Amino acid sequence: MSAKRDFWLSCGHHLLDRGDDGRLVVSDEFLKAYLARPEMTPPPEACRAECGLHQELLGDPRQPIGPGRIGAIADADARENWELMISWRDHLARHVTLEAAYLAIVRQGLRFPHLFLNQLVQVILRNALDDCEDAFTLRAAELFFRPQQLASYQGSLMAADQEAASNLGTAAPSPLSLLLGRGSPEIDVLSETNASSYWQRSDLFDMALDLTAGRRGLAALGEVVERWVRHLLAVDVTVEEVTELRDVTLSWYVGLDAQATQIGDALWNGDELDRAARERVVGLYRLTFPAETQVLERARGAPTYLMTAMSIDQVIRLKPQNLVTGLPVVCDAGALN
Repeated sequence: MSAKRDFWLSCGHHLLDRGDDGRLVVSDEFLKAYLARPEMTPPPEACRAECGLHQELLGDPRQPIGPGRIGAIADADARENWELMISWRDHLARHVTLEAAYLAIVRQGLRFPHLFLNQLVQVILRNALDDCEDAFTLRAAELFFRPQQLASYQGSLMAADQEAASNLGTAAPSPLSLLLGRGSPEIDVLSETNASSYWQRSDLFDMALDLTAGRRGLAALGEVVERWVRHLLAVDVTVEEVTELRDVTLSWYVGLDAQATQIGDALWNGDELDRAARERVVGLYRLTFPAETQVLERARGAPTYLMTAMSIDQVIRLKPQNLVTGLPVVCDAGALN
């Protein structure tokens, strides 16, 4: 039997412990990794109070930090960074698992920087996908925590990591040239031929994904949704791609991003979508629950539809929290405390 292949090493999953339920338990090493980030490392000109605080937390990342310790830091920007860091640390540490910490953020509407939330989503997904051997599913999962730039080419819809594409350094590149690798050979479109290279490149986010309806990319995204819901809510949903936005009755729907939510709201209210709005829809899915799942009366006996759409500038920014707050589940059997 071949050894399990690793991926997304930079998310820090190897610094975390797993509980008996398979969920991620916060470790001191994981908390120290935040302190090692460039924005948390005191610069040479930092005051003694900031340097001392940083050094002490490296020794004991869970020690209580009163407001006076942060107030003693001379630089105002540094004080703001440390207030945010301690608030984030305290939130993670007060929950049994990272999954529970994430659910509390989503359900209570807590405000933290998008960067922190995306990192949390990534490491939770890394756990949920630990046994995954399919590069298409892993690449599709990147949409949960990294914005994607889309471009059309010969009837296909390609998605490239927005940050990776913008960092290639070419002069005024178009999204299409980046996706095709013209002048930028670092970006390849994921295919059966090169899928084996994903494992070595997973932390580079430098492979584009074909999101054309009916092809492997959108099906893989549906598989990620199934895994995410199962891991966080302990519900074994089935997600199937719907290739046409026709004759769809929205008994219940969840927009997977802000653009899709706007389109779903319009359909819910009986409005007709113009051609431009329809062309912005990237993926439509039919989600069904197991028969024993308790769902809201309005959604009972009918599929729940999921939708994702791109913005006018052809960017997708998924909001995986919508799958926690938007599904018509009456009681989360796997709700985390």
